[in-house]
Order: sequence, then structure tokens, then C-alpha cells
Amino acid sequence: MLRYFFARKIHNYQKDMNIQLLQEIERGTKSALIKKNIINYYIQNGSSTITELSKELDLSIPTVTKLIGEMYDDGYINDYGKLETAGGRYPNLYGLNPESGYFIGVDIKQSAVNIGIINFKGDMIDLTMGVSYQMQNTPEALNKLCNIILDFIDKQTVDKNKILNINVNISGRVNPESGYSYSIFYFEERPLADIISEKLNGYKVTIDNDTRAMTYGEYLAGCVNSEKNIIFVNVSWGLAIGIIIDGKVYTGKSGFAGEFGHMKIYDNEIICHCGKKGCLETEASGHAMHRRLFELAQEGGSSLLSEKILKGDNVTLDEIIAAVNKEDVLCIDLVEEIGRKLGEQIAGLINVFNPEMVIIGGTVSMTEDYIMQPIKTAIRKYSLNLVNKDSTISISKLKDKAGVVGACLLARTRLFEIY
Repeated sequence: MLRYFFARKIHNYQKDMNIQLLQEIERGTKSALIKKNIINYYIQNGSSTITELSKELDLSIPTVTKLIGEMYDDGYINDYGKLETAGGRYPNLYGLNPESGYFIGVDIKQSAVNIGIINFKGDMIDLTMGVSYQMQNTPEALNKLCNIILDFIDKQTVDKNKILNINVNISGRVNPESGYSYSIFYFEERPLADIISEKLNGYKVTIDNDTRAMTYGEYLAGCVNSEKNIIFVNVSWGLAIGIIIDGKVYTGKSGFAGEFGHMKIYDNEIICHCGKKGCLETEASGHAMHRRLFELAQEGGSSLLSEKILKGDNVTLDEIIAAVNKEDVLCIDLVEEIGRKLGEQIAGLINVFNPEMVIIGGTVSMTEDYIMQPIKTAIRKYSLNLVNKDSTISISKLKDKAGVVGACLLARTRLFEIY
């Protein structure tokens, strides 16, 4: 019977139908919202039978059958054939059509841009890491970023009309719903997402916080299995956390949740980039490690990077991480010190949130055991015993790709789920 719905040929106006569904979702029509829920279910769970889908969405089988038929015709859904079961029945398996749309993710680093594109099922079809770029809070840097994105689009062989969204990761305070960035590229009193969209010839653009994107990437494509309550700690040049509660990314009221690095912890006189003193980030971050290495080298400390520092040359965080992994004793000591300080504060997060998993990610996590061991030791020492037994402490599986993978997946999710 279902073949009756799916035997019809997909027409040339498939692209227009895709756009029509997106417009209907924005208007909030009942059938479009149910279709959005179907797509979101497939994003989160993969392919399934109509029976499973109707049970999950609490809809009748005839209703789901009709909607799946319409979405098949519109090009969103594929019939992946019969599913063998122990009972001898062979229901059909349905899932997202990978060629029905494409999503681009852009991850901005201090000295590079990572950019990728996924298909509708979430498979990465092209990824470019380390495009040369200097992050500066200037209109010129924004234009350069947009040119990098346009160059990436130009080289793609997919139908450009099927690029449905581009998500750009922005550090600092970002409101993903309004499209405003309040930390960088805040030159005009209008959404940064709209400004970038204009510079990209009208492609739909969303923006989100970089740590939140890393969290989401790790949740859907990294080390997370069935866990639904997660804290991701991004230890890079700065320090922040991403939070997932009951399988949903937590943003806070205006998208600013996760500013872990700006908790007042220390009575030091170090001014944080936020303008305040004593922030956790001033003692436990990539920037803190960079500052301390320069101080110690100038005081006579021995490091593989000492000569470069004393000559006044620039030293990047990546070079410090490389020195750690070459067993540079001074750099190892600094990483372990940061790990201990982080572990003390993560213990507090565990006491408050009782997460199933805490993931350590970001650039500094590339030192692996050098930072993980002091973090774990401090967590055991400073968190409540009964509470920390619930939490697995893991290192990021996606490593330096977490941001761009998360950006791609958020580009898709932003169209079909309000998280």
C-alpha cells in the first residue's frame, strides 16, 4: 500500500517544494510543524519504520504514512528498503535523503578558519582545515571571512541552490535566535547573521557560540553515546562550557549561557579580556598558560621555546601544545597546573549539574593525559563522592574538528529545531 504513495516520480520542482516547506515551518502551519518534527527525529535517531515514528510522535499510522509520502515526493525522505525482523514481518525503513539539502559550517580560530559541508543526513562531504586567517575585530577581517566562505562554496560540485543554511561559530556572547554577536563584529545595530548573509549573496546564515557548536558536534558525532546530560569544557585560548540537559542544548535566556571562564575565583590583579579581575580564565586557560610561559622564560626558566621567547618572536598556543607533547618539562608543569585549577572548578559544576558526562575539549585538551590526569585527580578530591560517581570524564573525540563538525550540524538543526 505504501508503494502507492512512493511510486510517483519526483518532479523538477523539488527545490521549490523544499523552499515551500521551510516557509511553511516559519509560518507555523500544523502539517509543516509535524514534518519538522519528523525531520528532527531522523536527525537525532537515524532511519526508522513508520510504526516506530508514529509511536514516537504520538500520531496515527495513516497520518504518518501520508506525511512521509508527501515528504518523499518533496525529496526529503528516502525509502531504504525492507527491515528484517525476528517476527517475519518486513516493514520498510525510511530516513533522510542525503541529496535533498546541504549545510555549511564555519569555525573561526585565532589564526585560521575551518570550513565544511554536510549533506542532509549529516555526512561530511568536504572539509577544509586551517585556511589562513587572522582573527581581528574589524570590518576588513569580516570581509576576509566572507570571501573564504564564498571561495569554499564556489569549489563545491553540489547544487548551490540546495545549500539551505550556513552556520558561523562566533566566540563570546552570541544570541543564536536574534542573530546578534555582542563580542566581535558588532559594528552595526542589526544582526550579524543578516550582515553576513548579504555578503554571501543572500544565502541563509545563522550564528552560534563556538563552544556550543563544539558541544553539539561532540554530542551528535563524537564521544557521546546515550548520555543526555553533558558538560563540555572548552579549554582553548579562553575558557567556556557548553551544556546539554535532557538531550537539548542549553542556551540561557539570550544565548549567553556557558561563560565559565568569567567566574570570579582569584584575588589576583590580572585583568581579563572582559575587563574584570580575578576571572577563572586568567589562571586556567590557553591564554593564561601562554602568559605564564613568557613570564617564566624571562625569569630564566628552560623550555624548547625559551630562545624564541627571549628573541621577542611570537609563540602560538599550538606551539606550546607541541612543546608539551615533545616532553618540554616547563610546559608540562604549566599544563598540569592549569589542569588542577580546572579540576577544582569542574568539581563544582559536577556538584551543581550532576551530569552523566564531562568532556574536556579545545586546543589545550590536545595535551591529552598531561591535562586529563590532574583534572580527574582534582575532581575526585573536590566533588561530592556520591555525585561524581555518576559522571564519566572524557576527552574530546573530534579534537580540532569539533567546532566545524558542530557548526555544520547546527546549520541543519537551526532550520528544523528550536532548541
